[in-house]
Amino acid sequence: MKEFKGRVIVPGTCTAEALVSHGGFNTLASYQMALMFGDKNVKCGDQNNPDLYKQPMIGKALCLPMTIGSTTGGMILYTACAAGKQPACMLFSKPIDSLAASGAILGDVWTDAVMPVVDSLGDDFLETVQTGDIITIGEDGIVTVE
Repeated sequence: MKEFKGRVIVPGTCTAEALVSHGGFNTLASYQMALMFGDKNVKCGDQNNPDLYKQPMIGKALCLPMTIGSTTGGMILYTACAAGKQPACMLFSKPIDSLAASGAILGDVWTDAVMPVVDSLGDDFLETVQTGDIITIGEDGIVTVE
């Protein structure tokens, strides 16, 4: 078990299975097909992300360095929350960008979705966590990898 301290962007606690991306997370490419066509498992549609492609994202602890791509990223995160198709949490090794932060915060404020978000966990976080690990987030931004 290893602990990492990050900055809380959206407060909350959760325990979930990790889904890890070592490359940037393209929010639009990852969610577009699932949101347009009602994919109940919300499988990642980003063919350029071999870590996540075709992997179910709903209810997972999404561990990534940063988001990349379209300026619609924030709206996509908000839409995923509004549809109840969000990951259990989002954990960033680097500082979150303003678009992803705004989408996550709007999802928290405007919907009933629960999706804690913690950033600035450090490069060691992504070197440690592996897909399938159990992640626990505390209110204080402490992320535990089991």
